[in-house]
Amino acid sequence: MKDSFDLAVVGSGILGLAHALAAARRGLHVVVIDRDQKANGASIRNFGLVVVTGQEPGPSRRLAERSREIWLELADEARLDILHRGKLIAAQRPEALALLEAFKSGEHGAECKLLTAREAAAQQAGLDEKAIIGGLYSPFELRVESREVLPRLASFLAQKHGVVFRTGVSVTEIAPPFVETSAGRVHARKVVVCPGDDFSSLYPNLIARHGLQRCKLQMLRLADPGFKLHSALMSDLSLLRYVGFASVPEAGALRQKLTEERGAALANGVHLIVVQSADGSLVVGDSHHYGLSLDPFGSEAVDQLILNEFRTLFGKVPDVLARWTGSYASAKNAVLRDSPRDDVRLVIVTSGTGASTGFGLGEETITELFGQ
Repeated sequence: MKDSFDLAVVGSGILGLAHALAAARRGLHVVVIDRDQKANGASIRNFGLVVVTGQEPGPSRRLAERSREIWLELADEARLDILHRGKLIAAQRPEALALLEAFKSGEHGAECKLLTAREAAAQQAGLDEKAIIGGLYSPFELRVESREVLPRLASFLAQKHGVVFRTGVSVTEIAPPFVETSAGRVHARKVVVCPGDDFSSLYPNLIARHGLQRCKLQMLRLADPGFKLHSALMSDLSLLRYVGFASVPEAGALRQKLTEERGAALANGVHLIVVQSADGSLVVGDSHHYGLSLDPFGSEAVDQLILNEFRTLFGKVPDVLARWTGSYASAKNAVLRDSPRDDVRLVIVTSGTGASTGFGLGEETITELFGQ
Protein backbone atom coordinates (compact mmCIF):
# COMPACT_ATOMS: atom_id res chain seq x y z
CA MET A 1 0.00 0.00 0.00
CA LYS A 2 1.64 3.23 -1.12
CA ASP A 3 0.22 5.23 1.80
CA SER A 4 1.55 2.82 4.42
CA PHE A 5 4.57 3.96 6.46
CA ASP A 6 6.55 2.97 9.52
CA LEU A 7 6.59 6.57 10.72
CA ALA A 8 4.68 9.75 9.99
CA VAL A 9 6.33 13.02 11.00
CA VAL A 10 4.04 16.03 11.30
CA GLY A 11 6.03 19.19 10.64
CA SER A 12 8.89 19.81 8.20
CA GLY A 13 10.95 22.29 10.19
CA ILE A 14 14.42 21.36 11.37
CA LEU A 15 13.04 19.20 14.20
CA GLY A 16 10.70 17.29 11.89
CA LEU A 17 13.51 16.69 9.41
CA ALA A 18 15.78 15.55 12.24
CA HIS A 19 13.28 12.88 13.25
CA ALA A 20 12.79 11.85 9.63
CA LEU A 21 16.56 11.52 9.21
CA ALA A 22 16.97 9.42 12.36
CA ALA A 23 14.20 7.07 11.26
CA ALA A 24 15.34 6.87 7.63
CA ARG A 25 18.88 5.99 8.70
CA ARG A 26 17.36 2.93 10.39
CA GLY A 27 15.78 1.90 7.10
CA LEU A 28 12.27 2.88 8.16
CA HIS A 29 9.71 4.06 5.61
CA VAL A 30 8.92 7.67 6.51
CA VAL A 31 6.40 10.30 5.44
CA VAL A 32 6.67 13.96 6.43
CA ILE A 33 3.41 15.94 6.41
CA ASP A 34 3.24 19.72 6.60
CA ARG A 35 0.38 22.16 6.10
CA ASP A 36 2.75 24.61 4.34
CA GLN A 37 4.44 24.05 1.01
CA LYS A 38 7.86 24.60 2.60
CA ALA A 39 9.38 25.45 5.95
CA ASN A 40 8.88 29.15 6.64
CA GLY A 41 8.81 29.44 10.42
CA ALA A 42 11.45 29.60 13.12
CA SER A 43 13.60 27.00 11.35
CA ILE A 44 14.59 29.48 8.64
CA ARG A 45 14.20 32.78 10.50
CA ASN A 46 17.36 32.40 12.51
CA PHE A 47 21.15 32.53 12.43
CA GLY A 48 21.64 28.93 11.32
CA LEU A 49 24.06 28.71 14.23
CA VAL A 50 24.74 25.35 15.86
CA VAL A 51 25.72 26.38 19.39
CA VAL A 52 27.59 23.98 21.67
CA THR A 53 29.58 26.18 24.05
CA GLY A 54 27.14 27.87 26.39
CA GLN A 55 24.46 25.19 26.28
CA GLU A 56 23.16 24.15 29.68
CA PRO A 57 25.33 21.35 31.11
CA GLY A 58 23.63 17.98 30.97
CA PRO A 59 21.11 16.90 28.31
CA SER A 60 21.21 20.14 26.30
CA ARG A 61 25.00 20.07 26.00
CA ARG A 62 24.97 16.36 25.13
CA LEU A 63 22.29 16.84 22.46
CA ALA A 64 24.22 19.77 20.99
CA GLU A 65 27.44 17.76 20.79
CA ARG A 66 25.67 14.91 19.01
CA SER A 67 23.79 17.28 16.71
CA ARG A 68 27.05 18.92 15.71
CA GLU A 69 28.43 15.50 14.74
CA ILE A 70 25.39 14.88 12.54
CA TRP A 71 25.65 18.31 10.90
CA LEU A 72 29.23 17.49 9.94
CA GLU A 73 28.16 14.11 8.57
CA LEU A 74 25.44 15.79 6.51
CA ALA A 75 27.87 18.40 5.22
CA ASP A 76 29.52 15.54 3.33
CA GLU A 77 26.52 13.31 2.63
CA ALA A 78 24.04 16.01 1.59
CA ARG A 79 26.55 18.66 0.47
CA LEU A 80 25.41 21.16 3.07
CA ASP A 81 27.65 24.23 3.19
CA ILE A 82 29.24 25.06 6.55
CA LEU A 83 29.83 28.82 6.33
CA HIS A 84 31.49 29.33 9.73
CA ARG A 85 33.28 27.16 12.23
CA GLY A 86 33.82 28.42 15.75
CA LYS A 87 32.55 31.34 17.81
CA LEU A 88 34.27 34.42 19.20
CA ILE A 89 32.78 36.06 22.28
CA ALA A 90 34.11 39.60 22.48
CA ALA A 91 34.18 40.81 26.10
CA GLN A 92 33.60 44.54 26.56
CA ARG A 93 33.52 44.69 30.37
CA PRO A 94 35.71 43.32 33.16
CA GLU A 95 32.67 41.47 34.51
CA ALA A 96 32.23 39.67 31.18
CA LEU A 97 35.90 38.72 31.01
CA ALA A 98 35.76 37.40 34.59
CA LEU A 99 32.79 35.23 33.60
CA LEU A 100 34.65 33.89 30.56
CA GLU A 101 37.72 33.14 32.65
CA ALA A 102 35.57 31.20 35.13
CA PHE A 103 33.89 29.30 32.30
CA LYS A 104 37.26 28.48 30.77
CA SER A 105 38.37 26.89 34.04
CA GLY A 106 35.27 24.69 34.20
CA GLU A 107 34.32 21.34 32.70
CA HIS A 108 33.24 22.63 29.29
CA GLY A 109 35.81 25.38 28.81
CA ALA A 110 38.97 23.32 28.48
CA GLU A 111 39.02 23.36 24.67
CA CYS A 112 38.14 27.04 24.43
CA LYS A 113 40.83 29.71 24.27
CA LEU A 114 40.99 32.97 26.21
CA LEU A 115 42.15 35.90 24.09
CA THR A 116 43.54 39.33 24.81
CA ALA A 117 41.86 42.29 23.13
CA ARG A 118 44.65 42.41 20.57
CA GLU A 119 44.35 38.68 19.84
CA ALA A 120 40.58 38.92 19.45
CA ALA A 121 40.83 41.90 17.11
CA ALA A 122 43.55 40.16 15.11
CA GLN A 123 41.34 37.11 14.71
CA GLN A 124 38.35 39.10 13.55
CA ALA A 125 38.78 41.84 10.95
CA GLY A 126 36.55 44.86 11.51
CA LEU A 127 36.40 44.41 15.27
CA ASP A 128 37.42 47.57 17.16
CA GLU A 129 40.19 46.58 19.57
CA LYS A 130 39.45 49.66 21.70
CA ALA A 131 35.89 48.45 22.30
CA ILE A 132 36.91 45.17 23.97
CA ILE A 133 39.19 43.96 26.74
CA GLY A 134 39.48 40.31 25.71
CA GLY A 135 37.47 37.36 24.53
CA LEU A 136 36.89 33.64 24.36
CA TYR A 137 37.10 31.51 21.25
CA SER A 138 35.13 28.26 21.03
CA PRO A 139 36.04 25.83 18.22
CA PHE A 140 32.75 23.93 18.28
CA GLU A 141 30.14 26.13 16.61
CA LEU A 142 28.95 25.64 13.04
CA ARG A 143 26.95 28.01 10.89
CA VAL A 144 24.70 27.18 7.94
CA GLU A 145 22.30 29.26 5.87
CA SER A 146 19.01 27.87 7.17
CA ARG A 147 16.80 29.06 4.33
CA GLU A 148 19.02 27.18 1.87
CA VAL A 149 19.94 24.17 3.96
CA LEU A 150 16.43 23.03 4.93
CA PRO A 151 15.21 22.56 1.33
CA ARG A 152 18.49 20.83 0.48
CA LEU A 153 18.13 18.51 3.46
CA ALA A 154 14.54 17.68 2.49
CA SER A 155 15.68 16.83 -1.05
CA PHE A 156 18.46 14.65 0.33
CA LEU A 157 16.01 12.75 2.52
CA ALA A 158 13.71 12.18 -0.43
CA GLN A 159 16.40 11.16 -2.91
CA LYS A 160 18.79 9.24 -0.66
CA HIS A 161 16.41 7.70 1.86
CA GLY A 162 13.07 7.60 0.05
CA VAL A 163 11.33 9.88 2.55
CA VAL A 164 7.94 10.96 1.17
CA PHE A 165 6.86 14.58 1.61
CA ARG A 166 3.20 15.62 1.66
CA THR A 167 3.13 19.42 1.72
CA GLY A 168 0.16 21.72 1.76
CA VAL A 169 -1.63 19.02 3.76
CA SER A 170 -3.14 19.48 7.23
CA VAL A 171 -3.36 16.70 9.79
CA THR A 172 -6.79 16.54 11.43
CA GLU A 173 -6.59 13.40 13.58
CA ILE A 174 -3.90 11.00 14.77
CA ALA A 175 -4.89 7.47 15.75
CA PRO A 176 -2.21 5.03 14.55
CA PRO A 177 -2.22 3.09 12.38
CA PHE A 178 -4.24 5.90 10.81
CA VAL A 179 -3.43 9.58 10.31
CA GLU A 180 -6.32 11.58 8.92
CA THR A 181 -5.34 14.52 6.71
CA SER A 182 -6.97 17.08 4.45
CA ALA A 183 -5.76 14.95 1.52
CA GLY A 184 -7.01 11.61 2.81
CA ARG A 185 -5.94 8.88 5.19
CA VAL A 186 -2.29 7.92 5.70
CA HIS A 187 -1.32 4.61 7.30
CA ALA A 188 1.55 4.88 9.79
CA ARG A 189 2.54 2.58 12.62
CA LYS A 190 3.92 5.42 14.71
CA VAL A 191 3.81 9.22 14.63
CA VAL A 192 6.02 12.10 15.76
CA VAL A 193 4.41 15.53 15.96
CA CYS A 194 6.73 18.56 15.73
CA PRO A 195 4.34 21.55 15.65
CA GLY A 196 6.75 24.36 16.47
CA ASP A 197 4.72 27.19 17.98
CA ASP A 198 1.36 25.92 16.70
CA PHE A 199 -0.29 25.20 20.04
CA SER A 200 -3.87 24.73 18.84
CA SER A 201 -4.04 22.35 15.87
CA LEU A 202 -2.98 19.07 17.54
CA TYR A 203 -3.04 18.15 21.24
CA PRO A 204 -3.89 21.69 22.45
CA ASN A 205 -4.92 20.56 25.93
CA LEU A 206 -1.73 18.58 26.41
CA ILE A 207 0.42 21.47 25.21
CA ALA A 208 -1.45 23.89 27.48
CA ARG A 209 -0.57 21.79 30.52
CA HIS A 210 3.12 22.40 29.85
CA GLY A 211 2.71 26.18 30.15
CA LEU A 212 4.21 27.11 26.79
CA GLN A 213 4.28 30.61 25.44
CA ARG A 214 5.68 32.18 22.30
CA CYS A 215 8.88 34.13 21.91
CA LYS A 216 9.08 36.78 19.19
CA LEU A 217 12.49 37.83 17.91
CA GLN A 218 13.71 40.57 15.59
CA MET A 219 16.62 40.17 13.19
CA LEU A 220 18.26 42.09 10.37
CA ARG A 221 20.41 41.45 7.32
CA LEU A 222 23.14 44.02 6.68
CA ALA A 223 25.06 44.70 3.49
CA ASP A 224 28.55 43.26 2.99
CA PRO A 225 30.73 45.27 5.41
CA GLY A 226 33.89 44.78 3.35
CA PHE A 227 35.47 42.30 5.75
CA LYS A 228 35.13 38.55 6.23
CA LEU A 229 34.02 37.00 9.49
CA HIS A 230 36.17 34.04 10.47
CA SER A 231 33.59 32.76 12.95
CA ALA A 232 30.29 33.68 14.52
CA LEU A 233 30.54 36.56 16.96
CA MET A 234 28.77 37.25 20.27
CA SER A 235 29.27 39.83 23.02
CA ASP A 236 28.52 40.59 26.67
CA LEU A 237 24.72 40.55 26.44
CA SER A 238 24.83 37.09 24.87
CA LEU A 239 26.41 35.63 28.00
CA LEU A 240 23.16 36.13 29.89
CA ARG A 241 21.10 34.35 27.21
CA TYR A 242 22.86 30.98 27.42
CA VAL A 243 22.44 28.93 30.59
CA GLY A 244 25.93 27.46 30.35
CA PHE A 245 27.31 30.98 30.86
CA ALA A 246 24.49 32.53 32.87
CA SER A 247 24.71 29.80 35.52
CA VAL A 248 28.36 30.63 36.30
CA PRO A 249 28.47 32.56 39.63
CA GLU A 250 30.31 35.45 37.96
CA ALA A 251 27.25 36.11 35.81
CA GLY A 252 25.61 37.98 38.69
CA ALA A 253 28.10 40.84 38.54
CA LEU A 254 27.75 41.04 34.76
CA ARG A 255 23.96 41.15 34.98
CA GLN A 256 24.16 44.01 37.50
CA LYS A 257 26.59 45.93 35.29
CA LEU A 258 24.49 45.45 32.16
CA THR A 259 21.35 46.46 34.03
CA GLU A 260 23.06 49.77 34.78
CA GLU A 261 24.50 50.30 31.30
CA ARG A 262 22.16 48.42 28.95
CA GLY A 263 18.86 48.33 30.80
CA ALA A 264 16.74 48.86 27.71
CA ALA A 265 18.55 46.10 25.85
CA LEU A 266 18.05 43.65 28.72
CA ALA A 267 14.38 44.61 29.02
CA ASN A 268 13.90 43.72 25.35
CA GLY A 269 15.91 40.51 25.53
CA VAL A 270 18.55 41.90 23.18
CA HIS A 271 21.88 40.23 22.68
CA LEU A 272 24.28 40.37 19.78
CA ILE A 273 25.04 37.56 17.37
CA VAL A 274 26.70 38.34 14.04
CA VAL A 275 27.18 35.78 11.28
CA GLN A 276 28.00 36.13 7.59
CA SER A 277 26.39 34.63 4.50
CA ALA A 278 28.11 33.43 1.35
CA ASP A 279 27.32 36.71 -0.43
CA GLY A 280 29.09 38.69 2.30
CA SER A 281 25.96 40.07 3.93
CA LEU A 282 25.64 39.85 7.71
CA VAL A 283 22.79 38.40 9.74
CA VAL A 284 22.48 40.32 12.99
CA GLY A 285 20.18 40.01 15.99
CA ASP A 286 18.26 39.45 18.07
CA SER A 287 15.58 40.34 20.64
CA HIS A 288 13.13 38.33 22.77
CA HIS A 289 9.55 39.17 23.76
CA TYR A 290 7.20 36.64 25.33
CA GLY A 291 3.47 35.94 25.41
CA LEU A 292 0.78 33.58 24.16
CA SER A 293 -0.25 35.89 21.31
CA LEU A 294 2.34 38.31 19.99
CA ASP A 295 1.88 40.99 17.36
CA PRO A 296 3.71 40.40 14.05
CA PHE A 297 5.22 43.87 13.86
CA GLY A 298 8.85 44.72 14.35
CA SER A 299 9.90 47.70 16.46
CA GLU A 300 12.37 50.22 15.06
CA ALA A 301 13.45 51.05 18.60
CA VAL A 302 14.34 47.40 19.22
CA ASP A 303 16.19 47.18 15.90
CA GLN A 304 18.23 50.21 16.95
CA LEU A 305 19.13 48.56 20.25
CA ILE A 306 20.53 45.63 18.26
CA LEU A 307 22.35 47.87 15.80
CA ASN A 308 23.80 49.96 18.63
CA GLU A 309 25.47 46.83 20.01
CA PHE A 310 26.87 46.13 16.54
CA ARG A 311 28.07 49.73 16.23
CA THR A 312 29.89 49.51 19.56
CA LEU A 313 32.02 46.61 18.35
CA PHE A 314 32.42 47.41 14.66
CA GLY A 315 31.90 51.16 14.34
CA LYS A 316 30.01 51.78 11.12
CA VAL A 317 26.74 49.93 10.52
CA PRO A 318 26.28 48.75 6.91
CA ASP A 319 23.00 49.38 5.11
CA VAL A 320 20.04 47.31 6.29
CA LEU A 321 18.93 44.99 3.48
CA ALA A 322 16.11 43.15 5.26
CA ARG A 323 14.28 42.96 8.57
CA TRP A 324 12.07 40.20 9.92
CA THR A 325 10.44 38.76 12.98
CA GLY A 326 10.34 35.14 14.05
CA SER A 327 8.36 33.20 16.60
CA TYR A 328 9.17 30.02 18.47
CA ALA A 329 7.83 28.02 21.40
CA SER A 330 9.27 28.86 24.79
CA ALA A 331 9.11 27.28 28.23
CA LYS A 332 11.22 26.86 31.35
CA ASN A 333 12.60 23.52 30.17
CA ALA A 334 14.61 23.32 26.95
CA VAL A 335 12.47 20.58 25.38
CA LEU A 336 8.87 19.36 25.60
CA ARG A 337 8.58 15.66 24.81
CA ASP A 338 5.33 13.95 25.70
CA SER A 339 3.42 10.79 24.78
CA PRO A 340 -0.23 11.36 23.88
CA ARG A 341 -0.26 7.62 23.10
CA ASP A 342 2.29 4.82 23.27
CA ASP A 343 2.81 5.08 19.52
CA VAL A 344 2.84 8.91 19.30
CA ARG A 345 5.40 11.45 20.47
CA LEU A 346 4.87 15.20 20.73
CA VAL A 347 8.23 16.97 20.50
CA ILE A 348 8.82 20.73 20.75
CA VAL A 349 12.11 22.52 21.30
CA THR A 350 11.19 25.28 23.75
CA SER A 351 14.51 27.09 23.97
CA GLY A 352 15.18 28.34 20.44
CA THR A 353 17.87 25.69 19.96
CA GLY A 354 16.35 23.51 17.24
CA ALA A 355 19.37 23.76 14.94
CA SER A 356 21.71 23.15 17.87
CA THR A 357 20.02 20.15 19.50
CA GLY A 358 17.41 18.84 17.05
CA PHE A 359 19.38 16.02 15.41
CA GLY A 360 20.37 14.53 18.74
CA LEU A 361 16.81 14.87 19.97
CA GLY A 362 15.50 13.15 16.85
CA GLU A 363 17.74 10.14 17.45
CA GLU A 364 16.59 9.84 21.05
CA THR A 365 12.91 10.00 20.12
CA ILE A 366 13.20 7.41 17.38
CA THR A 367 15.09 5.07 19.73
CA GLU A 368 12.34 5.54 22.30
CA LEU A 369 9.64 4.71 19.76
CA PHE A 370 11.32 1.85 17.87
CA GLY A 371 13.92 0.52 20.31
CA GLN A 372 17.67 0.18 19.88
